[in-house]
Amino acid sequence: MAGHGQFCAVARAHEAVGGRWTLLVVRELLSGARRFNDIRRGIPRISRTMLAERLEALQALGCVARQADGYALTGSGLELAPVIAALGQWGQRRLVRDTQAEDLDLEPVLIDMQRRVRPEALPPQPLVLRLDLAGHPPRFLLLGAREVALCRRNPGFPEPLRLHGPLPALAAWWRGDTSFAAAQRMGLALEGPRGLVRAFPGWFARYAFAEVAPA
Repeated sequence: MAGHGQFCAVARAHEAVGGRWTLLVVRELLSGARRFNDIRRGIPRISRTMLAERLEALQALGCVARQADGYALTGSGLELAPVIAALGQWGQRRLVRDTQAEDLDLEPVLIDMQRRVRPEALPPQPLVLRLDLAGHPPRFLLLGAREVALCRRNPGFPEPLRLHGPLPALAAWWRGDTSFAAAQRMGLALEGPRGLVRAFPGWFARYAFAEVAPA
């Protein structure tokens, strides 16, 4: 691939990390993913071959190191954190937010929910949230003070809550576009004991840039 042919550090850095998927791989590593399959779960549309290539390129740059338990960002890779944060903040402020018109995948939303659970806010006994989003197979989110896990089957705990409705409504609430009540008016529904239903939104810190208001 031909380079930009410029001395400028912006152009050279863009050549190094500006290709499709690269910064999303960094985002997943910054969010705590370490194993190949965990990184890919957060970027479901990347092929295994492409992910392997991007990880190899980041290793060649000295941004990622291969370890016994997977991949980790080096000091050089961690220096990209402000770049990721600036992109997220700019996107929240400047890009049109309309989940109804966006082509959304379910898995990245649920994985982010899993990562941003507030264990101290959960009920004392572990429970499972069943997620039935329209057009998608059911998912099960285990919520416990000692363990939080996103599963394809109930791992064997009580299942008192069921969240169902359209994915755009869930994504709009999670991203900070709407309140939970507004998402419910979009068709999102939470069924279960009243106390748990009321407490549910407070169990999550929500999306990292949810508080960034549109410009």
